[in-house]
Amino acid sequence: MMTFAAAVFFLIVTPGPGVLSTAGVGSAFGAPAGLRYVTGLFLGNFAVGLAVVTGLAALVLAEPAIRTVLMLASTGYLLYLALRIATAGAKLAFIEAARPPGLRDGLALQAINPKAYAVNTALFSGFPFMADAPLAEALIKIVILNAIWIPIHLGWLWAGVALRRLDLAPGTQRAINIAMAASMLIVVGLALVGMR
Repeated sequence: MMTFAAAVFFLIVTPGPGVLSTAGVGSAFGAPAGLRYVTGLFLGNFAVGLAVVTGLAALVLAEPAIRTVLMLASTGYLLYLALRIATAGAKLAFIEAARPPGLRDGLALQAINPKAYAVNTALFSGFPFMADAPLAEALIKIVILNAIWIPIHLGWLWAGVALRRLDLAPGTQRAINIAMAASMLIVVGLALVGMR
């Protein structure tokens, strides 16, 4: 069980679309928007976990065309989120950042987030500790996963909000938002390279 908990920690704490966008939303739009966004990510991750546990994800992702469509949708959506974060507060923006990302955006990201599927598949199919009681094991894993997932995401949100609260000069805040968006783009690039 401790090995599972350690795996959860290291798989979730490493920068991926969820944690990077959480910090970006916190930095660009503040705590209330960030909490709505994290709630959406949480609900979305829970849905992905259920899809993995029930085998639905394996059934759907077994089709290469569906995997490709999901990867393209994920890439497009991450680019969109990165653009929203990068242009938040900028006077010259390509898109209007009138509505910060919220619950719906977090749900949408997790539904098409390749890391969410990969992490949940690795965690629920690996690290067995109750082979004779798979349902009990899955329930315990869900509790452990969320006990680690929630503080990590709230920590990333806090880091983003802390940057915002520093009341930095607009140019500095804009540079931070752009750096966070660029980090998301690097994750997108790595995902696309890994797809080959």
